[in-house]
Amino acid sequence: MTTEVSDGRPRPGRRPGRRPGAADTRGEILAAARRVFAERGFDKATIRGIAREAGVDPALVHHYFDSKEGTFVAAMRLPVDPSSALPLILSGPREEIGERLVRFVLTMTADPAAREPLLGLVRTAMVNEQAVGMIREFFSTAILGRVAETLNVPPLRMQAAFAQLFGVVMTRYILRFEPLASADIEEMVALLGPTMQRYLAE
Repeated sequence: MTTEVSDGRPRPGRRPGRRPGAADTRGEILAAARRVFAERGFDKATIRGIAREAGVDPALVHHYFDSKEGTFVAAMRLPVDPSSALPLILSGPREEIGERLVRFVLTMTADPAAREPLLGLVRTAMVNEQAVGMIREFFSTAILGRVAETLNVPPLRMQAAFAQLFGVVMTRYILRFEPLASADIEEMVALLGPTMQRYLAE
């Protein structure tokens, strides 16, 4: 791409990407993404809209975060990106997916550094209607809907499975009921795996 200067000679045009003088383009994109997701929700937000808000080329958003889901995960400091987590859960024998799902969720949330941003987002959602809608759309579209479609499971079953696991995480780390709060992960997998399997069976 070229442009002309006053003497008529062509000169290279500005390439899309990092803006001149931008010290933290990635951070500015994340700040813009938080604003866009908060204003438009997950479903209506777009990479182009986030790029426009940040004043960068959409290709730069893709470069840093790959997808809209990846941008949301980074902006909200969530512990895992569905694009990398779901293949791990969905691969392997269908009859063991309940156990894999429980083990993955409880192992991930066992790490305080991974757990706290997620719990913080949940606390915000409890008092902020915009946050509720944004989180609901993300989980429904990027996680539950994708798993339900891949496994050919009715959405009601998928949401019921999610609700039970969500309740376990909240009881384990917010209410801290004992002995649930300190139970071994594999003990919980043995207890909850068959229930999750029933929800997710064909």
